[in-house]
Amino acid sequence: MNYQETLDWMFNQLPMYQTQGATAYRKDITNTVLLANHLGNPEKHLKCIHVAGTNGKGSTSHLLASVLQEAGYKVGLYTSPHLKDYRERITINGKPISEDYVCDFINKNKLFFEAHELSFFEMSVGLAFEYFVKEKTDINIIEVGMGGRLDSTNIITPLVSVITNIGLDHTQFLGDTLEAIAYEKAGIIKPNIPVVIGEYVPETKPVFEAKAKDANSEIYFASDLSHENYPSALLGDYQFHNKKTVLQTLKVLQKKQLLSISEEAIKKGFLNVIKNTNLQGRWQQLGENPKIICDTAHNAHGLSIVLNQLKKEKFDQLHIVLGVVNDKNLSDILPLFPKKAKYYFCKPNIPRGLEAEILAAKAKDFELNGEIYNSVSNAYENATKKATANDFIYIGGSTFVVAEIL
Repeated sequence: MNYQETLDWMFNQLPMYQTQGATAYRKDITNTVLLANHLGNPEKHLKCIHVAGTNGKGSTSHLLASVLQEAGYKVGLYTSPHLKDYRERITINGKPISEDYVCDFINKNKLFFEAHELSFFEMSVGLAFEYFVKEKTDINIIEVGMGGRLDSTNIITPLVSVITNIGLDHTQFLGDTLEAIAYEKAGIIKPNIPVVIGEYVPETKPVFEAKAKDANSEIYFASDLSHENYPSALLGDYQFHNKKTVLQTLKVLQKKQLLSISEEAIKKGFLNVIKNTNLQGRWQQLGENPKIICDTAHNAHGLSIVLNQLKKEKFDQLHIVLGVVNDKNLSDILPLFPKKAKYYFCKPNIPRGLEAEILAAKAKDFELNGEIYNSVSNAYENATKKATANDFIYIGGSTFVVAEIL
């Protein structure tokens, strides 16, 4: 199979949460362990930093990778989902895995995948770990897909575990309370391995402390510590907490003498994060006059910060291109959106996309009014046509909406 055929097979034949949602969720890591054994346990030969959390784990992972790259290390980075190309998920020093490697890995292991009905995500984790071992990376930043305890990435033993924050998202899988979700995320805390918590609330702190105590792991709460606020290429207000989390993680690595990281590498890593790692979709500016911003925030915790940042902008009229997936709790997120904006409702082009008509009808209950469009690109095109130079266009609601206009 060539690259496109390989991707089609991966996306269509096996469950993929990105497109299918609940049916693709695996409730244990049995298959991942089977795959790791089949591949000769590459995870045992990797130095890793493991990053979980409801929001910010992508930005945190990219910032860590950028700093370590500036420090002279060969850095593997595994993240999800991708925006444009599957290979964004698996990079070394910002360079994506080759198409040939993806094809060879799938072709070589296809019979095993079929025999054990491996999921899209399980295959991807195996691919990343084998690739990083083959390429002899110095350090690898591994982002959790969902949750932590039962996530396929949770077969690693990292140098440090990181949990950015806890919010109500994926409640159908992880539980519908902050404590329950914190318990799932805390599942990445390993015996005698330090853990950094980015943000906590009264409901989640005791969960983290109890798990760390059971595991005899040192625990660090980044939000309680004062750090210099280094400038960064990532401009979203929410990056303030992500940067603190990264700085605390780097301090732990320095303190334990696990890696050598200079102040200069930290400063350059923050400033060059987009250039070094190709991170996109985080308060990303796409145009001026009118100012156009897209952001992948998609749950109440993330959107509340982004929409507060919107309030600080000066404009005559706000235009919002909005689309969501069908398992999103609209009653949680729609009240956060401004009533005075003009809305351009659309459906992201994936099976999980919520029909624009349903979104528009629900939005009307919260006094959010606008037009319905048959695609994200059509909605975006109309927003740019109708906006004047002093207006502001925001595109968001889902990672997949942002992906379609990048």
